[in-house]
Amino acid sequence: MVRIAFVLLSFIFIQEAVQAQSYPSRSVKIIVPFGAGGSADVYARFVGARLSDALGQPFVVENRPGAGAVVGSDAVAKSAPDGYTLLMMSNTHTVNETLIPKKPYELMKDLAPITGVNSQDLMLAVNAEVPANNLREFIALAKSKPGKLNYASSGPGTPYHLAGELFKSMAGVDIVHVPHKGSDQARAALLGHQVDMMFDAISTIVSHTRGGKLKALATTGKSRSAVTPEIPTVAEAGVPGYEATIWLGLMAPHGTPRAVIDKLNAEIVKVLNAADVKKNWGEQGAVPIPMTPEQFDKFLREDIAKWAAVVKSTGMKVD
Repeated sequence: MVRIAFVLLSFIFIQEAVQAQSYPSRSVKIIVPFGAGGSADVYARFVGARLSDALGQPFVVENRPGAGAVVGSDAVAKSAPDGYTLLMMSNTHTVNETLIPKKPYELMKDLAPITGVNSQDLMLAVNAEVPANNLREFIALAKSKPGKLNYASSGPGTPYHLAGELFKSMAGVDIVHVPHKGSDQARAALLGHQVDMMFDAISTIVSHTRGGKLKALATTGKSRSAVTPEIPTVAEAGVPGYEATIWLGLMAPHGTPRAVIDKLNAEIVKVLNAADVKKNWGEQGAVPIPMTPEQFDKFLREDIAKWAAVVKSTGMKVD
């Protein structure tokens, strides 16, 4: 029996090795469970293009937003575990493990970690008509009009939503959350003066603040962003101790052959460690976070635990 089991195990290993050697033999789909134009979409397309060049097959990005990233993520979780459908995910997913417990999938049960992609600070921006030119003025304005000002996000449970709720709690202001189906729609609402404020990735909003269409009041990292060193952090501008970021990563359906996971990991890590990528992303405010599948697994489990405590302590609910 032991010999039979050994032979079967050896056959599986050989089969997976052969599968990895020929992978990919056709186009690979990267599902982004957020709207087009957001940070996850932008970097999925960047990484996908580099993988297409390296592996000789198209890596095609498909946006499937909806239900706080649940729609697109569930589609990946239920896809064939063959490496031809991948998920570009973010800290929205680790938050959702507590915030949306009745999802049709479980992150760490139904999906397999590949690697982290990058981490970015956010920017707090207001529309040009808001009568506040710095964060203290905005906080004073919000306190003078409780429940009258609002902020946009790309949906419940997203990093932009969490950044807003954390800001409300720490600044002691009552601002109404207005969720959208994607950060592009939320940004359009801010540009159109339909909402007052938004937290967004620096890489996708800074052109609007530099162009004068929006006013940048603060960034959300521990220290000032190298992209906008003239703009103070939220912590130094009026809310001590505040910090919020967005990170991205890639996962595959559970059961995807380990040899395929390892091949994807190796190629993506090469992309993330490339000097031109570090320089290009650094100019956008994004820091590559390459990891082994095991490191990313540990990272995800720790983030799930961290946000579980935050969701439970704040009583945060899906709008």
